[in-house]
Amino acid sequence: MRLKTIIALLLVVVLAVFLYLWRIYTEKIDIGSEVVTVIIKKGDTLNQVAQQLIEKGVIRSRVMLVYPARIIGLDKRLTPGRYDFTGLNSCGSVLEKLRSADFLRIKITIPEGATIWKVASIVSEKLPLDSATFVSLNDDSAFLAKHALPGMEGYLFPETYHFAWGISEEEVAHDMIEMYGRLTEGIWPDTIIAGMSQYDIVKLASIIEAETGQVDERELVSSVYHHRLGRNMKLDADPTVIYGLGGLERPLFSNDLKKNTPFNTYLHRGLPPTPINSPGLASLRAALHPAETEYLYFVANESGGHYFSRTNAEHNRAKERVKREQNR
Repeated sequence: MRLKTIIALLLVVVLAVFLYLWRIYTEKIDIGSEVVTVIIKKGDTLNQVAQQLIEKGVIRSRVMLVYPARIIGLDKRLTPGRYDFTGLNSCGSVLEKLRSADFLRIKITIPEGATIWKVASIVSEKLPLDSATFVSLNDDSAFLAKHALPGMEGYLFPETYHFAWGISEEEVAHDMIEMYGRLTEGIWPDTIIAGMSQYDIVKLASIIEAETGQVDERELVSSVYHHRLGRNMKLDADPTVIYGLGGLERPLFSNDLKKNTPFNTYLHRGLPPTPINSPGLASLRAALHPAETEYLYFVANESGGHYFSRTNAEHNRAKERVKREQNR
């Protein structure tokens, strides 16, 4: 009889303790409409995260967050990021938020034809990252070797990304380069036209991307440059000159064409030393598959497109036509 009494008392105690802990675990704390942010960095421990949550008034009990988290193994797989809390929160709801990695993701869209400097600017506007540090990865031999790349320019694939708050410059660049590899994997033929390398194609695609925004013109522009390369003619591509001058916020002047940079294709034959931006899939495909034409020249017209010509005489007439359109 005494044993049964002891067992009954123990069960009562266990139940009371369980109910007490459950009440603490499920107790909701109202932080109102204020948004409380907790940043989990790579390498942070569960105790450090719990301390942040307590200091910011999201939870009251370290024990009832840490121990349940350890039971499910969350202490070994915390996902870095920015976690925002508002309204009613309990240890249970916070644990679920951490378990499901329900952190803030920042939507960032990289447009086609963005240079490495533009990509760095876009990223640093949305995330707490340093644009100069991002660009410096282009000179980081270890980083480039890890990705088997000659440089980052051309490989920061234009796409919409959702990045975690607290991600590093290197991780952002890695994700963009990985996206390039994944989305371009199936576009390469067994033999590339005229014996060009993949890197040559990326260079050419970047020029095509910068030259025209017209979908139906990309293959035509590609044909012009393939013909000029095949005849050892200078490419005479304005966008390469602009890139070599560090980008311009003004129109390109005739004197700019005389400035000797490695990217000035009015002075140097062949492709520029690197891509001049990150081209999209359409421009990469156009570089690989130019239209069948005899065009050697093109000039921008007033409607946003270009006039294409086979001979210099035709090209001069096209330029005169553009002048007449401008003077109307």
